[in-house]
Amino acid sequence: MSIISADSPLLTIYYDSFCPLCVNEMRQLSRFDSKKLLGFTDINAFDFEVDYPHIDKAKASDILHGQTESGEILLGLDVTVKAWGLIGKHRWLRALRWPIIKTVADLAYLFFARHRYRISYLLTGRARCETCILDTQVKTKPEIKDK
Repeated sequence: MSIISADSPLLTIYYDSFCPLCVNEMRQLSRFDSKKLLGFTDINAFDFEVDYPHIDKAKASDILHGQTESGEILLGLDVTVKAWGLIGKHRWLRALRWPIIKTVADLAYLFFARHRYRISYLLTGRARCETCILDTQVKTKPEIKDK
């Protein structure tokens, strides 16, 4: 299980640690989350499917998944807007949920999600990373020590 916070977070975000842009956003969220309202779980963790059987890893790779404290599953921009809203930043993102804008924003998000590695490469020079780390909050495979 990943390290989320001492208490149950109001929103757990299931993010792709291979995506430099995704990890960057999680870092930003984490940095501004002084009340520890958010939890971050890497979908690429070695035992993700065991720890989170209710989240389909392939679907979570296609579209950002989040889960509220009450168990509600959020997808895509709903996760992003909720996360930034909880920490009180980027309030303008709420406009992405307005009826007319929502449809266009969701289509743009799906395009981004589908092409995030290429977009990452264009913006950062790295398409994927093997070990993008969200500070100390990422679950890693335990080392096997020789006896």
